[in-house]
Amino acid sequence: MRTATLELDHEATLSEPANFNRLARIYRWLEWFSFGPILWHCRCTYLAAMKNQRAALIIGDGDGRFTAKLLQQNPHITVEAVDASGAMLHRLMRRAGHNSARIHSRLADARQLHFAPRRFNLVATHFFLDCLTTGEVESLAKRVRKAMAPDAIWVISEFAIPGNWYGRLIAKPVVTALYVAFGFLTGLAIRQLPEHRNALQDAGFVLMRQQKRIWGLLVSELWESSPTANPMRLKDPKTK
Repeated sequence: MRTATLELDHEATLSEPANFNRLARIYRWLEWFSFGPILWHCRCTYLAAMKNQRAALIIGDGDGRFTAKLLQQNPHITVEAVDASGAMLHRLMRRAGHNSARIHSRLADARQLHFAPRRFNLVATHFFLDCLTTGEVESLAKRVRKAMAPDAIWVISEFAIPGNWYGRLIAKPVVTALYVAFGFLTGLAIRQLPEHRNALQDAGFVLMRQQKRIWGLLVSELWESSPTANPMRLKDPKTK
């Protein structure tokens, strides 16, 4: 397993990360039986915008399907892959096949990492930020931003709770049930979605594109880091 150019913050005091090792072999099928191919489509929403990127930081990609697809479509990109699950990283490296030579992997809790100034021009977190609190997302975003090139993009896939009747009656119970299930299976202590948009805006990112699925239960987003941007808050504060 290759090591990444990342530094661990030994002074950080955080709760134990969720243990996804036992789910590594069945992760894909859990997704399929719960949401069919929709989660995969969320991850791939902005793949076309990544064809010219050269250095990517991918955090919490699970069994590596997105990373493998990115490496396949972009023969010039190199990837720093960070995950707290050794089993997931192992699946990622196997799935990448001969392209694994372009992956630098790191078994670590991303909440504790200081990212070396590699000048990443792509960051990807798919269904990872929902394992963090709002404060942890903001802290991560501030550290990631320092390692990103001025024109870099951050692609995100997440669950969301729309601020309407559908959000209250359907989306919120679905999200709550998912947290309970993953809490039982992995020890995940988080029980509500972080306000990741506010956190990223506070860290200096600007939301450029957004695509919703299942009436807003799932969102795919593309963010940019801008040193001169003064982003406006989203109009719907209940949409998390």
